Amino acid sequence: MLQTRRQLGRVVLGAAPALRRLVAANSGPAKIDETLRDGIARRKIPAAVGMVADRLKTLYSGAFGTRDSSGTPVGIDSIFGIASMTKPVTTVAALQLVEQSKVLLEGPVSKYLPQFERLEVLDGFDDQGKPVLRPPKAAVTLKHLLTHTSGLCYDIWFEKAFRYNSQHKDGAPPGTDGPLMFDPGTAWQYGTGIDWAGKVVEAVSGMTLEEYFQAKILKPLEMRDTSYILPEEKFSRLVSTYQRKSDGVLEQNPRRMPTPPKSYGGGGGLYSTAPDYVRFMQMILGKGRAANGAEILQPKTVQSMEVNQIGMATAGKMKSTQPQVSSDVDIQPGAIEKWGFGFLINVTPYSGGRLAGSLAWAGLRNTFFWIDPERSLCAVLLMQFLPFVDKEAIGLLTDFERAVYSAV
Repeated sequence: MLQTRRQLGRVVLGAAPALRRLVAANSGPAKIDETLRDGIARRKIPAAVGMVADRLKTLYSGAFGTRDSSGTPVGIDSIFGIASMTKPVTTVAALQLVEQSKVLLEGPVSKYLPQFERLEVLDGFDDQGKPVLRPPKAAVTLKHLLTHTSGLCYDIWFEKAFRYNSQHKDGAPPGTDGPLMFDPGTAWQYGTGIDWAGKVVEAVSGMTLEEYFQAKILKPLEMRDTSYILPEEKFSRLVSTYQRKSDGVLEQNPRRMPTPPKSYGGGGGLYSTAPDYVRFMQMILGKGRAANGAEILQPKTVQSMEVNQIGMATAGKMKSTQPQVSSDVDIQPGAIEKWGFGFLINVTPYSGGRLAGSLAWAGLRNTFFWIDPERSLCAVLLMQFLPFVDKEAIGLLTDFERAVYSAV
């Protein structure tokens, strides 16, 4: 249910400054409502759910559009596949083990995953198109995995990896995504590193990621609708996925109950809701302490997530090799961005939006979030269609963000 100005007014006394400003603004929630409602109609987006919060309280929530072609309305508790928004959760899990001295950030990850001893670097291709491989100049570490500097790259956004994988589908050492596209620590390129960080968590903890997440993160944060497994009783709340066709129309994919996964990937696969993900972001705003008081990380660990961990490299710019899956990624054109642990960090403020030093990332089907520590503000916008960073999705995200900051 939409959280209206009247509902917000009930909790304004003693609330955070951002909440008091939002309630006081005549056009606050109504303006955000209008932005999302009119935006999905104008942009022909089937559904969007948005939520905004400070460290302790929800400031705004709105759900617009339909679950699928049946016309069933979406709600605040509608469930979305959040894809790579899984990555920050995996990062938190890995950093918990670092805090407990069970895993080293800087040591060779082959200590936990022996198959990494066999990885080689792809230098290029010879005149016959055969790959030229050599040993890496440095070992892959957990830090490399968590910061997308390992050399393990998604072929969706890296032409050399796309070429290799198109020609050599069985060329990687068993149990890896190799070869490496560059020497570990020498560049940033989005990839499968956090999937492997998830395998480290499983190897060290003796638990599956689903078990570990539920015990150590999701249940303590009261994220009751977040899981790799969608129970049958929640299927009615699952938002259908869509694919943009060559004529520009979004076509709904067949609506089926998801099959439980046989294994769990740290880089994607969770289902979640806007309220659940807000609880996760509020924990980050609380420097590891959740709004309900649960302690998930130490403050110094969260601080390490909020600062540049990739040196002089830049992050967040990706050229697509598969335009039906993703458009080219450049959410803040002309700006330099960095990567901490789990998050993209904008060095310069967004026009009309988040301040410099904010944390963000997204999921493949156009689910987005940002955390603005300076303003003690976080927001999530969930949609469910391809390609990623579709111009209409980015347009709605930009409009939503500007409406949020004009209200607070």
